[in-house]
Amino acid sequence: MLKNLELKARIASLKRAQAVCRRVDAAYKGKLAQIDTYFRVRKGRLKLREINSKQFEIICYFRENLKKSRYSNYLVVPVIDPKRTKELCSRLFGVRAVVRKNRFLYLYKNARIHIDVVKGLGTFIEFEVMVNQGKQQARQLMQFLTATFGIAEDSIIAVSYVDLAVRKKTRA
Repeated sequence: MLKNLELKARIASLKRAQAVCRRVDAAYKGKLAQIDTYFRVRKGRLKLREINSKQFEIICYFRENLKKSRYSNYLVVPVIDPKRTKELCSRLFGVRAVVRKNRFLYLYKNARIHIDVVKGLGTFIEFEVMVNQGKQQARQLMQFLTATFGIAEDSIIAVSYVDLAVRKKTRA
């Protein structure tokens, strides 16, 4: 499994976050329309991701729900038959929730910067720093990103979008 250090936070302004990306010279890789179908699993999280209705992958990941940066172990597997894969996983595990978002993807050093507009939930920024140059480098880069984007501690989200979506649904 691969490992990254990640942090997710609510943001007030999509345009401000994009301006900061331009200021630090992060490489813009495009706008991605993503549909994540999360399945009910006992351990970790499992989702089928549809990207721009053209690319499909199963993503399995394990991480603690902490209101700070946290390590995540994950595996991404390309899917060539998304319809049957979704049917199989739905029958085996059941669907927990579906999350739809528009993601603006930027790359900076060994980090992915996601600026996400999540349907029904709001606007977020997520940093995923690949731990391929050691944990110390990952932590330093995360500290730089957090400071540069002005991420306030009270804006940090401890859970996944699926958890936020399920909470919102149960309150409604």
